[in-house]
Amino acid sequence: MSAIVVDIWSDIICPFCWIGKRQFERALEAFPHKDQVEVRHRAFRLSPDQPVVPTGVMLQQKYGLTAEQAVNNQRRVEGMAASVGLEYHLDNTLSGDSLKAHRLIRYAGDKGAVLLERLYRAYFTEGLSVFDDEVLVRLAVEAGLEAEAVRAFLAGTELTSEVEDDQRGANLAGARGVPHFVFGGRYAVSGAQPPEVFTQALEAAWKDAGASAGGSAGDGPVCEDGVCEV
Repeated sequence: MSAIVVDIWSDIICPFCWIGKRQFERALEAFPHKDQVEVRHRAFRLSPDQPVVPTGVMLQQKYGLTAEQAVNNQRRVEGMAASVGLEYHLDNTLSGDSLKAHRLIRYAGDKGAVLLERLYRAYFTEGLSVFDDEVLVRLAVEAGLEAEAVRAFLAGTELTSEVEDDQRGANLAGARGVPHFVFGGRYAVSGAQPPEVFTQALEAAWKDAGASAGGSAGDGPVCEDGVCEV
């Protein structure tokens, strides 16, 4: 049985989520009790029920940015990603409801973590649409799933309620955006924090997992209400 459970709420289309995931993984790799840490990925939809549009257009519509300001925003995020070893190409990304991708991650079971990483790379590095069923099928096959079974799954609504439950869980956990990490059910870290912040949360959860009082490690860059700004 794991001594520490880390719940991570994130969205595939949230640029800070992959950055935060990588920073957390660096902290976890150096944590002396890493073999006693269970990581649970939780779904968070930044744009539920929203149509698929270019991300630059979404930024302009949501915040009244000019096209130039939206591009500058994306360049800053690309720089943040590069600083942690990730390659982002945001010009051609799309924004919309990521429900199907989240359902698919749950469907993947023990292959879900591999699929999540593949989805991030497909979206941010390769410019693929995670809203396209055939793209999702191809990525799922790469993660070890069977193509026809995935197609049939995506055509239905199975696991939608579980994804929605994750979203409600984020609200209960006090998440105002993503990524949002909760260590041992008590210690919250919000945003793409540096590894040392995650290390502090891991150490606190390890030392005091059974106590009733929680804490927070503060905020880093997050995506809120469908928008990721720097």
